[in-house]
Amino acid sequence: MAFIGTLVEECAASLPVGGDRTGKDRERIAVSNWDTLSGLAGTVGAGTIRDLLEKDPSRATRLVVEGAGVTLDFSRQRVDESVVDALLALAQERGVLDRRDAMFRGDRINVTEDRSVLHVALRMPKDESLIVDDVDVVREVHGVLDRMKAFADRVRSGDWVGHTGQRIRNVVNIGIGGSDLGPVMAYEALRDYSDRDLTLRFVSNVDGTDIVEALHDLDPAETLFIVASKTFTTLETMTNAGAARDWLKKGLGDDADVAKHFVAVSTNADKVAEFGIDTANMFGFWNWVGGRYSMDSAIGLSTMIAIGPDDFDDLLAGFHAMDQHFLTAPPAANLPLLMGLLSVWNRNFLDCPTVAVLPYEQYLVRFPAYLQQLTMESNGKRVRLDGTPVESETGPIYWGEPGTNGQHSFYQLIHQGTSTIPSDVIFFAEPLHEVGDQHDMLIANALAQAAVFALGRTAEEVAADGVPAELVPHKVMPGNRPCSVIMVQKLTPFALGSLVALYEHTVFTAGAIWGIDSFDQWGVELGKVMAAALIPQLQDGDAGAPTQDSATTSSVARYRAARGR
Repeated sequence: MAFIGTLVEECAASLPVGGDRTGKDRERIAVSNWDTLSGLAGTVGAGTIRDLLEKDPSRATRLVVEGAGVTLDFSRQRVDESVVDALLALAQERGVLDRRDAMFRGDRINVTEDRSVLHVALRMPKDESLIVDDVDVVREVHGVLDRMKAFADRVRSGDWVGHTGQRIRNVVNIGIGGSDLGPVMAYEALRDYSDRDLTLRFVSNVDGTDIVEALHDLDPAETLFIVASKTFTTLETMTNAGAARDWLKKGLGDDADVAKHFVAVSTNADKVAEFGIDTANMFGFWNWVGGRYSMDSAIGLSTMIAIGPDDFDDLLAGFHAMDQHFLTAPPAANLPLLMGLLSVWNRNFLDCPTVAVLPYEQYLVRFPAYLQQLTMESNGKRVRLDGTPVESETGPIYWGEPGTNGQHSFYQLIHQGTSTIPSDVIFFAEPLHEVGDQHDMLIANALAQAAVFALGRTAEEVAADGVPAELVPHKVMPGNRPCSVIMVQKLTPFALGSLVALYEHTVFTAGAIWGIDSFDQWGVELGKVMAAALIPQLQDGDAGAPTQDSATTSSVARYRAARGR
């Protein structure tokens, strides 16, 4: 797969990093490759995957790339080499590789918050160094990791005891967003590596049901809470933390030593101490770590306690291996770059607004939910880095469920519905549990579904099976649903780290093409502010209520009436 020529590279070299360009620059780009891709969408993209495979069987081995233990087969995507070359050229023109290098250097590529974006530093080996603003961030990262390891060892060994002197057997992580989705996904994914003598629970929702159900069968004397909030002011997290503290004191007495049952992942020492947590047991992180990129920081403390420091190191090694692949692999063999470009192709040129993530591995039950935040909070943007409106559609909607469960749920719509839904089918060659021939059955299902997504079934093929004529239209499968098949040898901590980093950099690539800031999340903030203003109205009526729309005022009144207030 030939990469693009020197002329395009020279043209790209003169363009600013990250999409902040003049109208003439954008016009030059459009003429060269965006329009080229639009034309290819009307030829290659308008064709069928069935024809692509039949006319060129070798694509099934040629359109396969490997890196950091992950194999990506994109032969079932609606592309050929001309599309891939044009996409790679677009990446050059949009400065994707320059922006990647800037991120790894620690440049402040999060422009709206004037921050570096350095989740890659969280998994750099101890003997490496990265100086940003005169600080070796790798040294700081490993300082926190060393403290985490010492603490995790104390909990796992029984050396850390609670107020009554009993060892900790239950760990409850209280957080929301990235402080929950990453840890809970990692725990479920790596449960087979966890200490089964420890019970791990996760609380995020401010709905009281969440914490009640998490605590209902636990012994306060044996329970440790990890409160994860950078500012220690997050409404949902601190409300749940307060409820957990009340539960602890109710069970152990008002004189219970809260500090023996609570630790914090935060940067706000004053608020941590005010809550009753010893700041010696506060594990910090940095403003260059976005919440959805933080599962390998101190936010992963619950993961480290569950699987142990050695396996957590293996998780970090997997992240780092994919980071290095993204940084050093040639563009035409670069997994995250290619996946990000395929995402752009499907979203912008084939008009596919969603992506189904289909892991054929029960331990990845929370992986699609994790990717929802990673992808949609990152690339759900409508303005470019310079504040001007985007010139195309941006982030697709990610959703999904584990394999065969989804087959009996929503696959019907993918196969025969009116929407074209691309998918990522993920599986592991080697099972963690060899139960008869069930793993072969599982992988057979994964490959069969990928085949039907791509090829479908024609009316002639249906009729050849003796199906009555009146039923033939009902059994036709149009196929032509783009599908990437991702295979990893075995679900290990290393493999999980590599897989998560793959998607992190896929998101980065697409965001760089669109010229947006993938590392802020202003859209989350307004609802939080409004909710804080509504709470006193719901509780106390209209006293001091701010001006608001009539629909909200009416809803508040109905709620208060229903509660008898």
